[in-house]
Amino acid sequence: MSSRPTLKNPSQDRLERLRAHPSFAGLCLLLFFTAVFGPLHTRLGDGAFILSNLLPLGFALLFGMRWGFTYAIVHSVWGIALAGLAGFRIERLISNGIPAIIVTILLSGAIGRIRDLTQSLRRELRERRRYEEELQQHKAQLESLVAERTNELVKSNEQLRQEIVERARTETEKRELANSLKRAEKMEAIGLLAGSVAHDLNNMLGSIVLHPELLLLDLPADSPLREGLTAIHKSGKRAAAVVADLLTMARRSITTRQVLNLNEVVSTLTASAEFSDLKARHRDVRVETKLAPDLRNIQGSPVHLSRALVNLALNSMEAIAHDGRVTLSTANVYIDRPAGRFERVPEGEYATLTIEDSGAGIAPEDLDRIFEPFYTNKVMGRSGTGLGMAIVWGIVKDHDGFIDVRSEQGRGTTVTLFLPATHQQLQVNEAIAKIEQYHGNGETILIVDDIQVQRALCTSILTRLGYKAASVSSGEEAVEYVKRNAVDLLVLDMIMDPGIDGLETYQRIVQIKPGQRAVITSGFSETERVQRALALGAGAYIRKPYTIETIALAVRDELQRGR
Repeated sequence: MSSRPTLKNPSQDRLERLRAHPSFAGLCLLLFFTAVFGPLHTRLGDGAFILSNLLPLGFALLFGMRWGFTYAIVHSVWGIALAGLAGFRIERLISNGIPAIIVTILLSGAIGRIRDLTQSLRRELRERRRYEEELQQHKAQLESLVAERTNELVKSNEQLRQEIVERARTETEKRELANSLKRAEKMEAIGLLAGSVAHDLNNMLGSIVLHPELLLLDLPADSPLREGLTAIHKSGKRAAAVVADLLTMARRSITTRQVLNLNEVVSTLTASAEFSDLKARHRDVRVETKLAPDLRNIQGSPVHLSRALVNLALNSMEAIAHDGRVTLSTANVYIDRPAGRFERVPEGEYATLTIEDSGAGIAPEDLDRIFEPFYTNKVMGRSGTGLGMAIVWGIVKDHDGFIDVRSEQGRGTTVTLFLPATHQQLQVNEAIAKIEQYHGNGETILIVDDIQVQRALCTSILTRLGYKAASVSSGEEAVEYVKRNAVDLLVLDMIMDPGIDGLETYQRIVQIKPGQRAVITSGFSETERVQRALALGAGAYIRKPYTIETIALAVRDELQRGR
């Protein structure tokens, strides 16, 4: 960095040049004072001689020690010479002049030395001042540079910290998503297997449920066969409930949704005989409810949500060894950013259902597996099938909901279900029709099913209800039958093998007879193809195995639709 130039005024500059050439200046002054004091020696005598010796002192003060000392010697010699020429006696010169000359020489040297030291000190002070100014400039620039670099480092550190936090959050979300995907894939694989088994079981259970029901209609009230047939019928319904659990776990069981309120689901369940029996088996457990008075509505199935709540309450009660508490609560929750520990809950409005217990809690290594089918620390067969939590998972996912689980060993577990809220209002429930109202008026119904037993059972039921029932074993036969005969309603199985399935059958039939009414049945569950059939005009979907009341109500409602 270049230093600033030092400015000098003109007189100071001339003085410096004069000091740089003292011999010339001394010569000029010597000639001047010789011309002045020479004649004065003759008039003034010794006073003029002594006065002239003061000249070297000024010269030394002006030009420094070296030139002042030299000039004092020259001047003294020259002055003695002039004094001699002026007629001064040698004795007087020696007695008066020589001491003055010596003193003059010594004083000139001392004064010149002092002057030199003074000038040197001034130069050093000027240089030091200049260096200090430059140092201050360098310091200011350095401080500015340090401040700038410090700000850059602070910004870089903050960016690095944010990147580290963001990367850590991303890694955490990545692990959570990977775990969720792994869990979903596992549940999907198990669900596919369960769904396939459930389809075949439902077709077989149709006979076990419907045949006893039909036989009971013909038996007198005091028949000894009624007890056995009733037991077979109840066993078939319990088996159908297990199959329904499998389908729920497979997330293929909710066929219809309605606007409902979780407060009503909780209140209805806690007042039910099933829940009373559950509390009777766990007398040491207190059950408390905390229901939000302004809880938002949701869309879903009250039957399935009640089943999920029963399974969660059962798990909570069985986790309490002695005295304890189970709390069922509801709340409105708005999530403005993804949250949740067990599962990431996206932003949105939710109605939540929380089951909190004071039980033993869940070990961290078991927490990620609690929703896997048959994974349990309880004794298998003592309290259920091992599908309870898997069923809860399937029901919540069928409702487009999310689950959060928090547990601490020795302090209890809290399970929260997040179900999307809706602004739709509750619907008024229609009165359930009596069995006498299910009878038909001779309408023609075509039953399409690839299972002979199912065709025979459905034909028998509908005939008893006053309908004209016919049946075919494939979709192709159904299309040909509709071409030749008038049909008021189709009871159409969705999955038929071999040949075309229920959707393709219905598509061909509505091309022949637009607006053809139909009821869809299946032992599997409501799939995308079922929904497409419903979108084409089919009025209802019922799942096998169905009861007499279920098929009768579906047929009656579809025949009355649009009248």
